[in-house]
Amino acid sequence: MTQVAKQPDVSRETDYFLGHIGNVKTIDDFLKDYRLYTYAMKAYGLSDMGYAKAFMRKVLTEGVSDKDAFANKLTDTRYREFATAFNFAALGANATSTTAATTGTATQYVTQTMEQKAGDQNEGLRLALYFTRKASTITSAYQILADKALTQVVQTAMGWSPTISSSDIDAQAKMITDKIDLTDFQDPTKVTKFVQRFAAMWDATQAQSDNSTNPALVLIGSAATSASLDTDMLATLQNIKFNR
Repeated sequence: MTQVAKQPDVSRETDYFLGHIGNVKTIDDFLKDYRLYTYAMKAYGLSDMGYAKAFMRKVLTEGVSDKDAFANKLTDTRYREFATAFNFAALGANATSTTAATTGTATQYVTQTMEQKAGDQNEGLRLALYFTRKASTITSAYQILADKALTQVVQTAMGWSPTISSSDIDAQAKMITDKIDLTDFQDPTKVTKFVQRFAAMWDATQAQSDNSTNPALVLIGSAATSASLDTDMLATLQNIKFNR
């Protein structure tokens, strides 16, 4: 995390964000500043929705206080997280002065960047990091099914074929709840074990020949491999999420 945060491109964008986000007083101000807006969108894993400003305006305008607010009705919890961090609906001009909007978002950005860079080396590693970070937010099977990365991790860990994604959504949700106690994802130790299971299954299905980037060996911390990411690191990342 520290190494990624110090990289010139990450450091430059983070400095700009922290130096200017406090000047944003309205949703219009936020959406008009391309650098601030795209930084925040990436921080919450929404880069692919950066173009949808009308959609995001509705998310921010309605906030999260009302159970019928737009963000609360969306299965994808990323929008609720975004509207919570930048809570213009409840805080108005003070929305960008909270910890969640400032250092919280910066931490999210560094984490997202780390996952992306890990994915450049090994997709399995990126998925493992992402699941570790998101696990504690999972409260229903539909949340998993609404997120392609979470779905891939669960399907791989359970040994299910990706083809089941074409089946009825309710049937998929039942399959998940029948086999997985979702409350386990509130326990960092159980999350780590699930990620280790995913890593081993990923290795088996990918049949990687290069042990230096083998996610199973990296995550499980095999004594036969010089692992760059072991279970201690996974626990650290999990603690970042639980203590934030």
